[in-house]
Amino acid sequence: MHNLVVYVVLFPIIGVLINGLFGSLIQKKFGEKVVGVIGSAAIGLSFIFAVVIFADLLKDPSSARSHVLDVYTWIAAGNLRVSVSYLIDPLSIVMLLIVTGVSFLIHVYSIGYMHGDRGVFRFFTYLNLFVFAMLNLILADNYLLMFLGWEGVGLCSYLLIGFWYDRKFEGVNITWTGDAGMKAFIVNRIGDFAFLIGMFLIFQNFGTFNFDTIFGTAAGHFASGSSTVTWITMLLFIGATGKSAQIPLYIWLPDAMAGPTPVSALIHAATMVTAGVYMIARSSILFALAPTTMLVVAIVGAVTAMYAASMGLVQNDIKKVLAYSTISQLGYMFLAMGVGAFGAGVFHLMTHAFFKALLFLGAGAVIHALHENQDLRNMGGLKTLMPGTYKTFLMASLAISGIPPFAGFFSKDEILGRAFASSFILWLIGAITAFLTAFYIFRLFILAFEGKPRFDVHHVHVHDAPKTMLIPLWALGILSVIGGWIGIPAILGGGDTFDRFLEPVFENAQAAMPSLFVVEPSTEYILMSISVLLAVAGVYLAYRAYLKSPELSAKLKRAAGDMYDIILNKYYIDEIYQAVIVKPIVYVSDRYLWHGVDEMLIDGSVNGTGKTVRFLGRVIRKIQTGFVQNYALTFVIGIIIIIGYIILK
Repeated sequence: MHNLVVYVVLFPIIGVLINGLFGSLIQKKFGEKVVGVIGSAAIGLSFIFAVVIFADLLKDPSSARSHVLDVYTWIAAGNLRVSVSYLIDPLSIVMLLIVTGVSFLIHVYSIGYMHGDRGVFRFFTYLNLFVFAMLNLILADNYLLMFLGWEGVGLCSYLLIGFWYDRKFEGVNITWTGDAGMKAFIVNRIGDFAFLIGMFLIFQNFGTFNFDTIFGTAAGHFASGSSTVTWITMLLFIGATGKSAQIPLYIWLPDAMAGPTPVSALIHAATMVTAGVYMIARSSILFALAPTTMLVVAIVGAVTAMYAASMGLVQNDIKKVLAYSTISQLGYMFLAMGVGAFGAGVFHLMTHAFFKALLFLGAGAVIHALHENQDLRNMGGLKTLMPGTYKTFLMASLAISGIPPFAGFFSKDEILGRAFASSFILWLIGAITAFLTAFYIFRLFILAFEGKPRFDVHHVHVHDAPKTMLIPLWALGILSVIGGWIGIPAILGGGDTFDRFLEPVFENAQAAMPSLFVVEPSTEYILMSISVLLAVAGVYLAYRAYLKSPELSAKLKRAAGDMYDIILNKYYIDEIYQAVIVKPIVYVSDRYLWHGVDEMLIDGSVNGTGKTVRFLGRVIRKIQTGFVQNYALTFVIGIIIIIGYIILK
């Protein structure tokens, strides 16, 4: 059955070819819905086949439950042999189900959301191409094929963020949506360059890019803490900070909200931004052998989680609140990876895909209903006007806040528990972030749905989303409720099913790591209670400040003082980067590289060669008189000179 994985990858590229080559004609002749149905069907078929593969994997009695399907030899040069081969194991199948399942729902949602857009065929072509690249990334059995998918999703991100390239966008140093796409592309290239160097080091030390060989021999190849494996993992992690928007390469993600909302849900919440987390999970044995890198990953993840959550507290653009929320939740996942809780990190990756995709799609339904208004200050009172969106958005808000029994509670609690076992400081940062998360998400929820409308109800006719948009919302809403039940811990009567399913993937990494301090059940209950109390406190504070006693929000703002403006302006990091990095590079490039090296040296040498030839041509042309007797005289003079030279010699 694992041979079916080829079809899982093949269906999206078939969708790309159909809509890419004939989409314009199909849209004109049969309508845009047919284009959407073709694009959605391609991903739907991939999801069905993924479910079949998953069912077959569960029947496999082997402990590893791992299969490699070698499709064809891609590169054969000297000692380098790379195949297009797909790895089917518990980790890749989890990612496969998330990517195809969530992508299918977002494709269906897009049919309604993109109604009336002249470029619908182009939009679905890009979405299908993105899924194709993402599938290659998560199914690859070697780093080179993974990198191909890695760059593919980066390209699709650029195309989709700037899809409405002719529209204005309010962003720092950004004027058009196309500029936001370019910013994402360039920032990601910084991380990708580090990833590429890390791959070179892997090949230099192992002579291959294949996971099986690398991971199977890594423990014998490197001693724990080896400088080489530390450099390899540090470079891979820098690549992950670019793709998964962590400090210091997170700045592209908020501006990526310039793209259509389904793009935000698919690429910048549920799939692409989790690629860095997946890459570290896949390379767990290498990171387990580099404790210094693990500490850096944990610290960067924890700091990013709280730092991004603080910016989500004050943003007024509904999508930007969710963008900073995404960065923060990704920080949680990196915190899990850094403390060795690889299974918990992937678990939160899964639950986050459900509730964050739902939050973005719900925000898209609100924006759609309010005629592209994204300002929370101009919303309110949508509870009765959009009941379906309201209920599903509430499900997602409770899930991300970590309120039991919603999905986010179980995955976030597991991360906090493992963080506590590693470091009290890391746990404390994660716990504070949990409070901030509950506060900012319910601030958004209340400002959008509760209270009285803060828009002209006589001119803005608000209605709930159409069925093509509501059905995906309800599907994700159900998953946001029950999606975490598969990971109910033993102390709550569960069997840690999700962790046990992924155990074969991470057993080598766990064996290579020092034993962690074991949290006693009583301590675990206390930690769990604190986590829930903090979440409830965040929800209650938001309720009091923005609904029950609005004057409280003004008091909080005054109490924050200048810090409020600093956070509202995102700590001026974009401006600092612009002043310290972008402008000096542009200045040096303009004055020295362009005008100096390019114009004066390169262009000067090329143009100088042409001028020299032209000058010599003008000189030599003067002796071309056209008179035969002059030519004869020249020959005679030449002969005399040659004879004289011979005699004198």
